[in-house]
Amino acid sequence: MITARTLILSSAAGLIAMSGAQAADLPVKAKAVEYVRICSLYGAGFFFIPGTDTCIKIGGYLRVDTTFNGGAHGAPAWNGDLGQQNRFADYFLSRSRMALTVDTRTATEYGVVRTFGQGDFQFNNFGNSNIGSTTNFTGAPLNSALLSTAGGGYVAVEYLFIQFAGFTFGKSSSAYSTPWNGFPGNINSSLLGGNNTDTGVNNIQYTAQFGNGVSASIGLDDPSVWNRTAVYNLSIPSAIGANGTGSNSYAGTHSPDIVGNIRVDQAWGLFQLSAAAHEVSGSYNTLAAGGAATNLSEISGHPETKWGGSVMAALNIKNLPTGAGDDIKFDVSYAKGTTKNVIATSGTSPSFAMFGGSGFGYQSVGFGATTDGVYMPGAAGTGGIVLTTAWGIRGAFNHNWDPYWSSSLFGSYSQVRYDGGANDNLLGAGTTTAKGAYCAAFAASHPGQALAGNAAGNYTCNPDFNVSQLGVVTRWTPVKNLTFSGEVQWFHLDQKMSGSSVFTASSPKPAALYEFKDQNTVLLQVRAQRNF
Repeated sequence: MITARTLILSSAAGLIAMSGAQAADLPVKAKAVEYVRICSLYGAGFFFIPGTDTCIKIGGYLRVDTTFNGGAHGAPAWNGDLGQQNRFADYFLSRSRMALTVDTRTATEYGVVRTFGQGDFQFNNFGNSNIGSTTNFTGAPLNSALLSTAGGGYVAVEYLFIQFAGFTFGKSSSAYSTPWNGFPGNINSSLLGGNNTDTGVNNIQYTAQFGNGVSASIGLDDPSVWNRTAVYNLSIPSAIGANGTGSNSYAGTHSPDIVGNIRVDQAWGLFQLSAAAHEVSGSYNTLAAGGAATNLSEISGHPETKWGGSVMAALNIKNLPTGAGDDIKFDVSYAKGTTKNVIATSGTSPSFAMFGGSGFGYQSVGFGATTDGVYMPGAAGTGGIVLTTAWGIRGAFNHNWDPYWSSSLFGSYSQVRYDGGANDNLLGAGTTTAKGAYCAAFAASHPGQALAGNAAGNYTCNPDFNVSQLGVVTRWTPVKNLTFSGEVQWFHLDQKMSGSSVFTASSPKPAALYEFKDQNTVLLQVRAQRNF
């Protein structure tokens, strides 16, 4: 009995000793792993940044475009080498882009604090192909910073802004713009007829929400990059010259654009009224000795600054009986001295210089100069800047055939008018012998030659012009977030010159007899895009 009791006690003591040893060997408790948590406050794709209460979403797209008989992103052949149809023009252009977006949001006692940024990694196939050319597809001087080289490319910045308590600070869509900007249904970035700030403009704006979908916004936009076309000093040789463009004499930026809108968002769609005020200022009146545009003299003084402006009405109608998701979007604009709010693209506003293969004399030609205003110094001048008038309309009908196929029919119409004193100076009071600064660029008609209805040595000089566009795009989405698109666009330049003239055009066009005539062009754009 004693032996059994001793055995039991010994075993218990051994177990106690073993338990103590094992407890001493236990590892220190590891810190809990902090897994990434889904943030469902702001929609799909957001997650919490570990260790913070800030939600973040990483997204973007990869897009490949090819345009036949057009410029990057579906710009028609309306100027430059493509407008001339010369040997430097490329028959097609391709662009590959990857856009990356970063969207962060934090709930605070003042509401959501949001930051957003988008960078585009891009490669275009132009830059080395037009070796002898002096222009790229926009008709502007070549800019090596925006051209791609073998193994190269460039990075572009789109939106970069902070939103806090109703305010927006940074590079964002203007408070003047519609939610669709220049894309009511098209995929090209060159549908004229209204405002477009789709890649953002530096601004400060405030939006007030009144409930029931009613809101109002007011903002200050920096116009230096986005919303200035040109101011022509007609005393400078070649101003609004034979190339359809001229010598830009805009002064520096002295004031921001003042913009705003009132908007109603409802289940049936959207209605918006927008307004903008824009400063138009010229540099100096006359040339110093030497006569070059770069030698303008401070002694000559400068024209008085003027303010222009624009208004826009926009409408979006949803829930159409033609099909689920179908809608109509359109906007109507009027501008005086702020022509970019009518002749707008995703880049600079184009001036038009298009040559046709047939015409009286060497070829036919159509010009259209896009300006905010013109002035002619001197006793017989304009007496200051005369603002350019423009108006336009554009829109689209968007239809879904089924969950995989959709189409959009889109179009636009715009007018640019050089009114009153501007025309008096451009046209030389309408005479046939003294045609003023604009018409002086075009020499007298070729001796002994005339068109029907025009006497020999005579033509009608008028810088006004209209532009029209009509197009259709069809999209196929075989799987979610992967879309293939094909778009055809027709562009028409209705210029108001008539008759024929001998003048010197841009190289390589020769000094020859040209007939003034309306011009047309058609382009095809195809695209593959994957959103993520």
